[in-house]
Amino acid sequence: MNEIEVELGPTQETLLIPLLGRAMETKKGGRLLSDPKAVEIVESLDYDFSKWGSSARGVCIRARIFDGQVRRFLAAHPRGTIVEIGAGLNTRFERLDNGQAQWFELDLPDSMTLRRRFFEDHERRTMHAGSVLDSDWLDAVAELPGPYCFVSEAVVIYLDSPDVQRAMQAIATRFPGAWLVMDTTPTKAVQLQGKNALMKVMSKDSWFRWACDDPAALQSWGLVLDQSVSFADVAPDIRKDMPWPLRLIFGLTPRSLLRSMGGGYRMNQFTLKAPSDAGKRSIEEERSRRA
Repeated sequence: MNEIEVELGPTQETLLIPLLGRAMETKKGGRLLSDPKAVEIVESLDYDFSKWGSSARGVCIRARIFDGQVRRFLAAHPRGTIVEIGAGLNTRFERLDNGQAQWFELDLPDSMTLRRRFFEDHERRTMHAGSVLDSDWLDAVAELPGPYCFVSEAVVIYLDSPDVQRAMQAIATRFPGAWLVMDTTPTKAVQLQGKNALMKVMSKDSWFRWACDDPAALQSWGLVLDQSVSFADVAPDIRKDMPWPLRLIFGLTPRSLLRSMGGGYRMNQFTLKAPSDAGKRSIEEERSRRA
C-alpha cells in the first residue's frame, strides 16, 4: 500500500522522474541498471507516476554514464569524497560505494525530508538540507577528506544562468583540482520543453532554465573541460545492456545523426580551477543588468 505522501516544490518534483526510470528498468529485468531500492521507494509513495508512461529509459542510460565517471574517480581516489548536488532519491551510493569513500548528499529541505524517509546518515554518508547557492554546505564538505568529485545530474539545469555561474564559481574557488561531473542542455532543448515527453506534463515552474551550447566555454567560470559525451557516444558496455530495439537503432544509425537527434545535450567531466577575472566580471555584469 502506498502510504508516504509526496510534498515537493515544482522543480523538486522532477526528482521522481529518474527514480521511476530506475524502478521500471529494474522491474522489467533489464540489464541497463538494477535498483531494488528505487522499486521499494516507488511502491511506497502515494503519487501518480502513470503520467510519465514508459518513456523514462533514457534516465537509466544517463545514470550509467554518470556512474562510469564516478567509478573512474573512485578508481583513482578510493578514499576521496563524492558530493551529490541535488541528491533527490538517487541511489548512487548503493550502486557504487567502495567501502572507503565519503559521500555527501545535498538537496533542498523538502527533498531532503523525503529522502530521509528511505536513507540514513552514517560514518561515511552525510545528508545535508540546503541549496547549492548556500555556502554552509561547502564548509561541511571541506571537513571531509579530498580529493573531491562533485556530481550534478539534471540539477543545476533548473537554475537561472547567473545562479549556476555563482554556484560553480564558488565550488571552483573553494575546491581547485576537484572533479565536476555535470550535464548541460542546449538552448534549443530549453526552448522546446513543451514537446518533451517527460516535461510537457509538468508545470512550467518545473522546467529547466539554464542553457549551455558549448561546455568548453565554461572555462572562465573555473570549469576546465576534460571529457564531454552525448547519448551517441555511449560506451560499448552500456550499449550491450540496452534492450534490442535500442541496440539496433544505435547500431544502424550514423553517430553524427544520433548526435543531431540528441540536440546538443552533453554529459561532461570538468576539473575545477580558480575562476578567471573575466568569469567574475560576467556574473557581476549580469547581476547589475538584472537589478
